[in-house]
Amino acid sequence: MIVLSIETSCDDTAISIIKAKGSKKLDYANFEVLSDLTASQIEAHRPYGGVFPAIAKREHQSALVPLLIKSLKKASLLKESKLVDNKKISKIKKNLEKNEELFLQLKEFLTKYQIKDINKIAVTIGPGLEPCLYTGINLAKSLSYYYKIPLAGINHLEGHILSSFLSPNEKLELPAIALIVSGGNTQLIYFEKIGKYKIIGETRDDAAGECFDKTARILGLNYPGGPEISKKAKECKSNIYNIALPRPMMNDKNYDFSFSGLKTAVLYHSKENKITDDYIKEMSFEIESSIVDVLVDKTLRAVNEYKAKSLLLGGGVSANQKLIKEFKKKTKVKLLLPNKKYTGDNALMIGLVSIYSPNIKKIIKPISNLRINE
Repeated sequence: MIVLSIETSCDDTAISIIKAKGSKKLDYANFEVLSDLTASQIEAHRPYGGVFPAIAKREHQSALVPLLIKSLKKASLLKESKLVDNKKISKIKKNLEKNEELFLQLKEFLTKYQIKDINKIAVTIGPGLEPCLYTGINLAKSLSYYYKIPLAGINHLEGHILSSFLSPNEKLELPAIALIVSGGNTQLIYFEKIGKYKIIGETRDDAAGECFDKTARILGLNYPGGPEISKKAKECKSNIYNIALPRPMMNDKNYDFSFSGLKTAVLYHSKENKITDDYIKEMSFEIESSIVDVLVDKTLRAVNEYKAKSLLLGGGVSANQKLIKEFKKKTKVKLLLPNKKYTGDNALMIGLVSIYSPNIKKIIKPISNLRINE
């Protein structure tokens, strides 16, 4: 089974090809990565301090086909072809009438190349930004139709759960708790087997990554905010301003999160103080500490209550070194961490879900608010 997977849920364009070795057991030894490419949009969104959907869609349309060609060539699954089905291309043109740039690049690809040995195409259908999801889905549908390759719709969040298997790690012991923490999602998920999940807690407003981005913007730091806040926090050597931010909902008995109040506290505090370099460093240290404290405390309480044997982290914020350090210090169960390369959005995790999970959607349409258990 060779799977071509496509991920365009937000601001990373990603295409990968993965080969399963026959076993249905999800283990590092049971699959092979043939190619793995990602085109980042950070520079395009940096002037706005966050992801601008219209720009993200445009960038996806420009990057998808060139990335597809590179990925197929790297996997040695692309060959030139003189056989062209103009009838199918005409239908694809009609379907992509609102995506002219994507169609023109795709038309050139279809008239020049033949894909070989791909058994399945997997594509993210949600959650995410709808204009971005559409671009990946449009490419996937077009390739599926033209080459008669089966198509699978994948939940982006389940990809983050399975992303821990994209690098060698300890064997997963079930039941498990997964903390998915990124710019768009902060969720605690309980599961007894791969493919069957229960959300036990989630953010009621801003996600943790979103809070990092917004507070970084308040302090005049670059996007994405998480790495910038962490960098400044590590440079903090003083406590001149004696900053003490709230730990929102940390002592609540439920497992939900709320980070919008933290952002507001930073805004009000910054208006009352001069924004010096020392202030930025001290505030960054406290922002990071507050977010990490809440995430670690609630997650470990969930691990204990649900008697989990493993804890998995996924999503862009799971690359935060302070968060990892705290979990390693305090976690008493097996801690599975994705390789840093796979903490953010990537297509490999989408391919894994299409092979090893029963949660395959046959109706391929964007669902911006798709839940993990839907």
